[in-house]
Amino acid sequence: MIDRPRFATILARFAALAVVCVAANAVEPSSTTPAMREIVLVRHGNYTPDPAIDEKIGPPLSPIGVAQARLAGARLRGELPQLGALYVSPMQRARDTAAAIGVEFPGRAFEVVDDLAECTPPTRRADIMAKEKPEDLAACKARLDRVFATYFKPAQSSPRADLFVCHGNVIRYLVTRALGVDTEAWLEMSVGNASITRIRVEADGRFKVIEVGDVGHIPPNLRTGATGDGERSLAVPKLDVAPSQKKPPRAGE
Repeated sequence: MIDRPRFATILARFAALAVVCVAANAVEPSSTTPAMREIVLVRHGNYTPDPAIDEKIGPPLSPIGVAQARLAGARLRGELPQLGALYVSPMQRARDTAAAIGVEFPGRAFEVVDDLAECTPPTRRADIMAKEKPEDLAACKARLDRVFATYFKPAQSSPRADLFVCHGNVIRYLVTRALGVDTEAWLEMSVGNASITRIRVEADGRFKVIEVGDVGHIPPNLRTGATGDGERSLAVPKLDVAPSQKKPPRAGE
């Protein structure tokens, strides 16, 4: 004969356990559940070319470049206070830019990724192609395709934003990959120094380009590197003094 009170108690316990399991699964998603990933690409700041420096390393930032990078860092801190991974090209101008941005994210360290170094991938421009070796063009394309395959994919478990500090050619090529267009069209874009490009990778793997080469955080008189930007200087300009205030030179001057 069934002990009905005891049987009812056992059923109640099983029901309570099932509720707890369902609630736990709802609060803690599986670590393999795809989620949105935002890719934030920052071009390095302004620099002065120096042929005496090894081109694999390149020159450091100019004073304007440091100012641009600090402005980019302040914007990123305001818009994306919780960044995921931080990556940087091995070249000096990118490392300097990352260092200036890193001031806004104390306690965080950048991972150096060799594949993010500046290079020239194949382009529609015949004049550019004529200056490059076919093997160098192919090697560049292979590197950047590897970057795309490695990092441009959904996050796991929860949404995140990852930062990449790198170069104009690299950023423009990656944008064409995200858009799914002819990658040889990358040179038809122009991105300024310390500009911000954002690409969203949806949980289902679709790409959405949010912004390309945004320099809204940089005052117009400090913008460089994009088509139409002129040369800038941080040197102290000569002061024009009204003629009535000019003093005649003293004896012996």
